[in-house]
Amino acid sequence: MTAFGNAGASFTVISILSGCMTMYGFGMATGGPAVMMWGWVAVGFMVLFVGAGLAEVTSAYPTSGALYFMAHKLGGRRWGWYTGWLNLLGLVGAIAGIDYGCAQFVAAFLNLQFGFAASPTYTFVIFLAVLLLHAVLNLQGVRLVSVLNVVSVWWHLAGVAVIVGALALVPSHHQSASFVFTEFVNDTGFGSTWYVALIGLLLAQYTFSGYDASAHLSEETTNAQVAAPRGILRAIVWSWGAGFVLLAGLTFAIQDYTAVQGAAVPPAQIFQDALGAGAAKALLLLVVVAQLFCGNAGTAAASRMIFAFSRDRALPGWQHWQRVKNGTPRAAVWLSVTAAAVLVLPSLYSPTAYGAVTAINVIGITPAYAIPIFLRIKNRRRFTAGPWNLGRWGVPVGVVAVVWVAFVTILFCLPQHYPITAGTFNYAPIALVAVLSVSTLWWWFAKRTYTVPTAPVDRDLEDLERQVI
Repeated sequence: MTAFGNAGASFTVISILSGCMTMYGFGMATGGPAVMMWGWVAVGFMVLFVGAGLAEVTSAYPTSGALYFMAHKLGGRRWGWYTGWLNLLGLVGAIAGIDYGCAQFVAAFLNLQFGFAASPTYTFVIFLAVLLLHAVLNLQGVRLVSVLNVVSVWWHLAGVAVIVGALALVPSHHQSASFVFTEFVNDTGFGSTWYVALIGLLLAQYTFSGYDASAHLSEETTNAQVAAPRGILRAIVWSWGAGFVLLAGLTFAIQDYTAVQGAAVPPAQIFQDALGAGAAKALLLLVVVAQLFCGNAGTAAASRMIFAFSRDRALPGWQHWQRVKNGTPRAAVWLSVTAAAVLVLPSLYSPTAYGAVTAINVIGITPAYAIPIFLRIKNRRRFTAGPWNLGRWGVPVGVVAVVWVAFVTILFCLPQHYPITAGTFNYAPIALVAVLSVSTLWWWFAKRTYTVPTAPVDRDLEDLERQVI
């Protein structure tokens, strides 16, 4: 995989045409335009600190295990163990959120084209089909994944240009700049403006996740000690700029805020109101393809994490999940998509379950980003920097990153709607507690067989020694 392909993987998993689009309706209710626009700016800025801290540690430890390998090297077996389980929860949550969002957009397209009314069961079936597609594509090997990642970068950038250009030039009416940048909307049921604004940051924070894909694919990337950390930061910067343009384009083009907010897929309603049914269908297809790219890269990253974690005997059934055929961890691919399907099952009875799935992604994967950074600060005298490093800024940047991650992790465990009922309950904290409980229980069974993670060069040397002997 080339350096550009590596950066493309993280950019594709971040996928502004997935995260921003699928969470747009959530943002309309939790703060509205003002929180979506300024929240994007603020969150993107803070994520740069997290990305820079993670990039520095990635340069020192470029392996498929990525976050949990880094945590183990810097903090020991227990740190690596829990980081791996959190990372796994976040990656599976990412696949679930991306592919279910894609299914919603496919359903919206089919409704416009054929008049099919989307139901939870209907959308879930489409979701399963998307998961199956991503499993099949990933089974073809890393070269196809790399090519798709490169194509995805240009597809996303061109897609944003086409969408924003059409929404800027075609409609005769646009919202004012005052509306786009200052209008506050609260339809959550909570009375606190500050609380609602903070909850609304989930749109941006959910979108800005998955950039650890560059680290997970580092064993398959040329000059990974430099290419992988650069890939992380490039993906964040590209997404930050293009995402702001996309959110602004969508919000300026809203014709009827109430109608858009009440739609099953708000961006689809914006397209239809502003451009007509024909153009709306074309733009929906453009978004769906981008989301398919995103889910495919997410599946690749999750499967590599499962493979690496199983290679070190940390997962139940590790003998099976570590198997590789034709350079691809095939069983790990199937486990990734199956776990994502299970995670989305509550959507069949809860209309707000998607918000919880996205929160699971954030509270699983974001702490996993911070743990290696925290350990790098704590054990900075033991840390040997790679060729890409922050120098004397490493510790200050890391402190800001860890504080931000702790803040958003607590924030997105909180209720998102009031009154709190079975249908509006945020079950993300339950998923977090469940994974930590399972990992703790499994630790007592696996701690004797759980092997110390080794770097790729160490494994290569061990293989060579066995051949010589």
